[in-house]
Amino acid sequence: MTDHVSTHQAEEDARNETILIYLNGRIVPKREATVSVYDSGFMLGDGVWEGLRLYDGRWAFLDEHLDRLFEAAKAIDLDIGLDRAGVRQALFDTQAANGMTTDAHARLMVTRGVKARPFQHPALSRSGPTVAIIMEHSRPKLPRPIRLATVPHMRGLPMTQDPKLNSHSKLNCILACIAAEKAGADEALMLDVHGFVNTTNACNFFIVRGGEVWTSTGDYCMNGITRAKVIALCRANGIPLREKNFSLVEAYSADEAFLTGTFGAQTPVGQIDGRVIGTGELGPMTERLRALYKALVAAEG
Repeated sequence: MTDHVSTHQAEEDARNETILIYLNGRIVPKREATVSVYDSGFMLGDGVWEGLRLYDGRWAFLDEHLDRLFEAAKAIDLDIGLDRAGVRQALFDTQAANGMTTDAHARLMVTRGVKARPFQHPALSRSGPTVAIIMEHSRPKLPRPIRLATVPHMRGLPMTQDPKLNSHSKLNCILACIAAEKAGADEALMLDVHGFVNTTNACNFFIVRGGEVWTSTGDYCMNGITRAKVIALCRANGIPLREKNFSLVEAYSADEAFLTGTFGAQTPVGQIDGRVIGTGELGPMTERLRALYKALVAAEG
């Protein structure tokens, strides 16, 4: 199996070669958007980030994304150097500079900044922070449902690296993704410390069984905004929703499975560890939730 796809797979768009990028208060051409080798993000993965999606002129659930960004920055004791209004304005300015109106994705990144010496201690970051916004024209293009493989890499305990923290330090997830690709899959299905099904390396995970939508307890999963919206949509529309521990046995025999994330919204899963899930195609519950989510995004504006 060599036809790997990604939950972040998008149509090719030549306009992305000439995008403008926000970097520390300036908006510069892509080739000029560079940071120092002494930057804390490059050197240590010391920073936090948000992924945002532009639909019909509006950044979906922007307030929730800003809440999560500032919460993460406080958790790692990082001063972003901008207030909420400043971050919003930086996003809007970058959008305007690129002439983007819809089908765009932004990655907003904040690191502790440039270090005085190449060592770990945060006090060595004396000229921070570094704030960057990469904004690309991006329309999801998934040729088939995602194939998952279970990997040994776990979603860890909060006292190691809390999975709810959107940090630049993604090596655990990258190793999980590599393991899945070596197994011939597209993405990794990661378990929690008790062996229950949790998330993938990049997205949150749901299954559908007997008309019920199941997801993890939330104790070890990423603090997903799209996940929260799907849970709320189920509750608002009379769809039975259970946040619970469940095993691979229950996942293998699910009627449907799907992933949630800012980029792909609801992405169908066709196989887990070589087992076909349901029909192996987009299922009716996933399709219904996609429609409800699309309506929610439209209604937000």
